[in-house]
Amino acid sequence: MAWEQEEWIPLTGLGKAVAAGQIGSIDEVLESGKPIKEPQIVDYFLPDLEDEVLDINMVQRMTDSGRRVKFRCVVVVGNKNGYIGFGQAKDAQVGNGIKKAIDNAKLNLIKVKRGCGSWECGCGVNHSIPVQVSGKAGSVRVTLKPAPQGIGLVTGDIGKKVLQLAGIRDVWTYTSGQTRTTINYAKATFEALRQTNLVRVGGSE
Repeated sequence: MAWEQEEWIPLTGLGKAVAAGQIGSIDEVLESGKPIKEPQIVDYFLPDLEDEVLDINMVQRMTDSGRRVKFRCVVVVGNKNGYIGFGQAKDAQVGNGIKKAIDNAKLNLIKVKRGCGSWECGCGVNHSIPVQVSGKAGSVRVTLKPAPQGIGLVTGDIGKKVLQLAGIRDVWTYTSGQTRTTINYAKATFEALRQTNLVRVGGSE
């Protein structure tokens, strides 16, 4: 989905450092520990980022002036090469809600550590994940296990979209809870991928 790009005028210290060429990569941004508050920072380093709308839900709320309808949009962004973001937003217009959700997903970008953690494979190619990881959102728990090459993504459609955008090609998935809840299923998968960064794998960075 292509949105018109406006000229970026950085507002934050991090954004100004990026625009001035003082930061050389998105990894430096993520490792700095500073929150990304401008989606353009991510656009600057990852121009090939793709987005996928996972869910659009109508949310109604009664107010003194009557019923107000908004649309809640859930989006993931990724470059199919180790970077993924998850975002959601509400707006009275679907298009605006999607755009806001995409921006939020960029602000919530993480790096996914990939590898070949399957004892059945051991090929050394970054096609899967290095170790088993789990993530939880609401009642949904998603566990990802390394799988050998050729297995593919053994998961539901929503999990598949998240994993594909992260650049994972083979993985076993185990889920529990209300997996029909798109937003929690997607978020739990995203949180599991976040865990790949927190695990120390022997001999690799």
